[in-house]
Amino acid sequence: MSSWQRRLSRGAYSGLLRLMQPAYVLRLWMRGRAEPLYRHAIGERFGRYPADEAGSGWLWIHAVSLGETRAATALIAALRAHRPGLRLLLTHGTATGREAGRALLREGDAQAWLPYDSPGAVRRFLRHFRPALGVMMETEVWPNLLRAARQARVPMALANARLSEKSRRQGARLDAILRPAVQSFGLVLAQTEADAQRLRERGALTVEVAGNLKFDVTPDADLLARGRQWRELLGRPVLLAAVTREGEEAQLLGAWQAHAWPQGERRPLLLLVPRHPQRFVEVAELVAAHGLTLARRSGFVDGPDAQALAADAWLGDSMGEMGLYYGLADVALLGGSFAPLGGQNLIEAAACACPVVMGPHTFNFAEAAELSRQAGAAFRVDGMAAGLAQAQRLLAEPASRAAAGQAGLAFSDQHRGAAERMAQRLLSLLP
Repeated sequence: MSSWQRRLSRGAYSGLLRLMQPAYVLRLWMRGRAEPLYRHAIGERFGRYPADEAGSGWLWIHAVSLGETRAATALIAALRAHRPGLRLLLTHGTATGREAGRALLREGDAQAWLPYDSPGAVRRFLRHFRPALGVMMETEVWPNLLRAARQARVPMALANARLSEKSRRQGARLDAILRPAVQSFGLVLAQTEADAQRLRERGALTVEVAGNLKFDVTPDADLLARGRQWRELLGRPVLLAAVTREGEEAQLLGAWQAHAWPQGERRPLLLLVPRHPQRFVEVAELVAAHGLTLARRSGFVDGPDAQALAADAWLGDSMGEMGLYYGLADVALLGGSFAPLGGQNLIEAAACACPVVMGPHTFNFAEAAELSRQAGAAFRVDGMAAGLAQAQRLLAEPASRAAAGQAGLAFSDQHRGAAERMAQRLLSLLP
């Protein structure tokens, strides 16, 4: 493709962003009804930041949402171990990411929203902070931002990078915009060789396989212990629907009602943990509509009361407590894998020794899902009804369940080390 075609495509992309700006602001404001942090510092979304955060020399890491921020935790710890005095600039795109990122900051660090990818906003962002190195996490490729960084001579890296086959095919339609952006990365640290190959096909010039940072994230021991204590209080098995996406809860609740549970035995507790906080109310109403009694995690801070212990289902309407939920669970159904959404991260479940039952759609974590299955830590099924049947078999076989949990721990330990490898390569790009 010629340079003028690429300039024309970039101009069309930027023009479309300008037209969409009012809708973008409206969306932030609407999401702020359920998550007020979306209404915080909206000026930052357009490259306008407080003067006291200006400076230079930042090591800038962009972790768009909660999952990327959790992965960045291990990377930041490894970077600080080698360079204790580094000044960290942490940017996000979602409220859950920004809230989780606060815990990673030290005195002298800064946190901000990444600006909307319009030419003016990204130039203001780079002029204001003047980072020494920019690190985008996983899948974040923003054409105008990367072009502006190249013009400002800010070296850019893509860490923990992944690109599914589905995303590769979709991205091919936007090659005129995305290829120059991907080529702007001075270094791409891919999770797997398959990811690396797809990223090379999309234009990445220097690609290395470094592993997956999520294997280096250690579960919170206190949350795990509390979850296991609560499971003892319940006195019955717990089936977790982990990080569910829209449409999956309805599938699950329908299958739950239709499932042939053993006669004379009390059903397991169904623990639902939706991925997005703005859907908590919707899921609670859905549970009630299916005739199940519900207790919400937000309703018992110090532990479940008698009403919660007797409920048919719990709603995990809290953030940052997946360790608690995996500690509670005997078996987990993997959210995002029963609808064609690519699946959620199953590595955390493995690190918590929680067996996983996953549906057919795990293209976002294809290699981790397959390796986990081969290790005996996860089980593949073709739909929700089959998922419930597999979960019931595991609940009825303590020895098989314990073996799967131990296999998960071994699988998780075997793949650690990405944080150290990435930290050393990224620090080699810093002055």
